[in-house]
Amino acid sequence: MLVIDGSQGEGGGQVFRSSLTLSMCLQKPVRIENIRAGRSKPGLLRQHLVCLRASQAICAAEIAGDELGSTEVVFKPGQIKSGEYRFAIGSAGSTSLVFQTVLLPLLLADGVSEVCLEGGTHNGHAPSFDFIEKSFLPLMAKMGYRTEAELERFGFYPAGGGQWRARIQPVRELQPLDLTDRGAILKNEAVATSAQIPGHIAERELRQIRKKCHWPEESLHQREVDSAGPGNIVSLRVVSEHITEVIEVMGEKQLSSERVAGRAVKALNRYLQANVPVGEHLADQILLPMVLGKGGKFRTQEPSLHLMTNIEVIRQLTGAEVKVQKESDLAWTISV
Repeated sequence: MLVIDGSQGEGGGQVFRSSLTLSMCLQKPVRIENIRAGRSKPGLLRQHLVCLRASQAICAAEIAGDELGSTEVVFKPGQIKSGEYRFAIGSAGSTSLVFQTVLLPLLLADGVSEVCLEGGTHNGHAPSFDFIEKSFLPLMAKMGYRTEAELERFGFYPAGGGQWRARIQPVRELQPLDLTDRGAILKNEAVATSAQIPGHIAERELRQIRKKCHWPEESLHQREVDSAGPGNIVSLRVVSEHITEVIEVMGEKQLSSERVAGRAVKALNRYLQANVPVGEHLADQILLPMVLGKGGKFRTQEPSLHLMTNIEVIRQLTGAEVKVQKESDLAWTISV
């Protein structure tokens, strides 16, 4: 049994989730120790426990340590089974992270799967549903992984209550990813989404974005939605020939509209100045599909600790060497 140290590198939930995904896909049992040791509340939180139980559900795994606060889990995968699944976090924990944990195993199963996810759909420190739909899944499709997603209810932190569905098609033929050039920018778009908060907040966010980016009025969209609780998120979208990058910042009580928008614009400018196709967070998320698929290469911004930790977990579980090559202070090439 492979032993994975959950405190390595970034020391968060990603080590745990990547280990579960690879364990299922490779049919290798794992023991994950020191889970989330790098966090103020170590061990499994509710969303990590849902990741574990969702993984167990799709492959009839034998597990130990499946309780809140657990810092050690043993996971022995069985055969992955396609089918209809419902995973409810019971809090505002990220549904997207649960989805990404089980996505690759279900893609590699022998039939179509329907997955319903309940909890947070737009969270800090996790990809939102919009990011999954507009950026992640289209890039997955380039590699031959086909999934459609549909949002049914928004769920913001801390109320949660969101819901969405994914239809996951079994893999037929995979292609290597070659994404070294972003291509021409076809469209820029800013979306300020809000629920149960004054309308002027999103208006001010969009005004600040227009002031900083000089985008035309028709590129700015205010979206008021229904949800179980209040929430706000700014989403900047760069649609290029070969990729759509989505940059997001969650609104917070202690942050002014202008600061929320400013953070998003600052991240956007870093991405554009690097002149690379793949943004910081997307780079982290497409590595597993590449390693389990046909490999390839992409150019991205300076690798985050998240990305470097993921590379090390991949090496430990698969033996695959992911090459990280610095081109300049702003651009790097990752190849599998």
